[in-house]
Amino acid sequence: MIEIGKYNNLTILRSTSVGLFLGDDSGEDVLLPLKYCPENVNMGDKIDVFVYRDGEERKIATNLTPKILLHEFALLEVTDEARVGTFVDWGMEKNLLVPFKEQRMRMERGRWYVVYLDLDKETDRLFASNKVEKYLSNDVLTIKEGEKVDILILRQTDMGYSVIINNKHSGLIFDNEIFKRLNIGEKHLGYVKKIREDNKVDISLHPIGFENSNDPNCEIIYQTLVDNDGFLQITDKSSPDDIYSEFGISKKAYKKAIGTLYKQKKIELLADGIKLI
Repeated sequence: MIEIGKYNNLTILRSTSVGLFLGDDSGEDVLLPLKYCPENVNMGDKIDVFVYRDGEERKIATNLTPKILLHEFALLEVTDEARVGTFVDWGMEKNLLVPFKEQRMRMERGRWYVVYLDLDKETDRLFASNKVEKYLSNDVLTIKEGEKVDILILRQTDMGYSVIINNKHSGLIFDNEIFKRLNIGEKHLGYVKKIREDNKVDISLHPIGFENSNDPNCEIIYQTLVDNDGFLQITDKSSPDDIYSEFGISKKAYKKAIGTLYKQKKIELLADGIKLI
């Protein structure tokens, strides 16, 4: 069955004046309109397409990139209001409805909100919900301490930032774990620092086991290296402007921090940059 709200790997069945018809093993087919058709393809080729419902509620395929997938969360902008709810831009030609009953508070045009993409099982229509907590559960955790996870910044709290973990669980980054600016809706790699007895999850932005040097600049540089596959083309010869642009610290503070990381055997100092060990 061709699933909406997801990418489907489908076979090109036939070409028509309005586009390509694509099918799956179940015998169902869907139209990929002419404007979305790739060049240099042949009948029988398999292609990945995103499937949703068009303005007439028909399944339609596209090569547009959605900003959110089924059963995932994303920060989206409200573009319009209607009698039944508000609409958000999710990258498709037809905007996505957030029914009023799925809004924590009335959503306003021009503002951005974290929403969850769900499917109405009765109507088989996609909709978004701003009541994100009801889609999160820590009753049975699928993560363990020390594990690397995907996180989305949900909101700021008195203690730090609440986050969504792997599109399933809720967690918290405490203020003393934060050494760079975080914005609502941003996606980051995180690490499970601690799971409490009540299944509350503490998240760290740097790998567990990193020795705290009592210098937040070390944390900034270390985490930036992690986020950039372990290498940065910045050295102690780089300009103060380049260093500040990358880390938000002075050249003097940078040189002190990389000296500490080098002594801790966390990084290598190369001619063209710095590298995680």
